[in-house]
Amino acid sequence: MEGKKKRRLVLVHGAQHGGWCWYKLSALLNSAGIQVTSLDMAASGIDPKQVLDITSVSEYVEPLLQFLRSLPAEERVILVGHSFGGLCISLAMEFFPHKIAAAVFVTAWMPGPHLSYLSLKQEVPTINSFYV
Repeated sequence: MEGKKKRRLVLVHGAQHGGWCWYKLSALLNSAGIQVTSLDMAASGIDPKQVLDITSVSEYVEPLLQFLRSLPAEERVILVGHSFGGLCISLAMEFFPHKIAAAVFVTAWMPGPHLSYLSLKQEVPTINSFYV
């Protein structure tokens, strides 16, 4: 792979988790020479925001969006989202298509042209109202 720039993996946790849930995978990937970033979404892990202060998915995903904003213009990353993290990486892909090389949905919510977040909410009525 000489001459090819390695991409950074950005790992996004599911609901009621934090970046800590990726620690074993991150360690393995780092030891293999792969650059990995595990983020805490708002009010998750060590993020200082309180869950009751979050009123939208946009606020929840703000740490990911802020991270992508901070990247150099030429850097592109591979997003990996688990569970509710799939919705987070979907939003990031919409906001920053030029910074995303690929996205991986690991048993994750994957909205599409005919499957929006609101239609997912209707399909699975047990989804916590926090995520509306």
